[in-house]
Amino acid sequence: MSAIKETNFKFPNQTGFYKGKVRDVYSFSDKLVAIVTDRISAFDVVLPQAIPYKGQVLNQIAAQFLKATEDIVPNWVSSVPDPNVTIGLRCDTFAVEMVIRGYLAGHAWREYAAGKRTICGVSLPDGLIENDKLPSPIITPTTKAHQGHDEDISREEIIKQNIVSENDYVQLEKYTYALYQRGNEIARKKGLILVDTKYEFGKSGNEIYLIDEIHTPDSSRYFYADGYEVRQLAGEKQKQLSKEFVRQWLIENGFQGKPGQQIPEMTEEIVEKISKRYIELYEQVTGERFVRGATMNIESRIEQNILKVL
Repeated sequence: MSAIKETNFKFPNQTGFYKGKVRDVYSFSDKLVAIVTDRISAFDVVLPQAIPYKGQVLNQIAAQFLKATEDIVPNWVSSVPDPNVTIGLRCDTFAVEMVIRGYLAGHAWREYAAGKRTICGVSLPDGLIENDKLPSPIITPTTKAHQGHDEDISREEIIKQNIVSENDYVQLEKYTYALYQRGNEIARKKGLILVDTKYEFGKSGNEIYLIDEIHTPDSSRYFYADGYEVRQLAGEKQKQLSKEFVRQWLIENGFQGKPGQQIPEMTEEIVEKISKRYIELYEQVTGERFVRGATMNIESRIEQNILKVL
């Protein structure tokens, strides 16, 4: 299987280029072209092997959910000309990621298990166990790092440091709660629980836009709803769809992105397993069969599809 690890195009009237953990973003005066590659990151580190079809999975799930939430908040998308490409409005990005959690899982659970009862300024009750449903969803923002690790930060610090104005931050909170509620409603219809997720926002003029991706396996965690309560009462691990299985594989092999740690070997078997899990998540989340994009001359395909729109 062929995978796209990076691109290096030169488009007419291009004004800039940014390589993120997963996306290659080409800038123009009024728009961005985001190519979702097959790179995969965990613990804020890009892993050495690309995962076939991962970029297509992310791009197409995001496109579907952005369309399904445009009545809540306007989003940046103008077209999706290729399975791996989204083109849209260029915005000034807010330097925070709005992480919202309905359940005690992942990073929040690891912090809680270490004895913390306040995360990003939000207090949590004693007596919770991993994957418990929280009394109500909580927002645990992070700073948005271009390199290195994103850092937990409280609402109060964001406003105090003027990272986001209070008026804008209040609006981001409202959008975040509403988007999470919609995401959970859609997930429930597919037999899933949207456990936690993150949203990114930007501003063009005086208007706030939802940007980047939403409700994908890279930005979200899902549990299977069927059997959730039984597994929880029995103290069993939840059956989930997310990138957490990649993080767990890394943890089991001694890697959490800390200095001096080596990324374990990503064999063909591991790469294929991760690819299949991403496709499984696509089909579960969307309720549709995944149609694999052509992987012969994938870079040429992407370039031609972008040029048709520019």
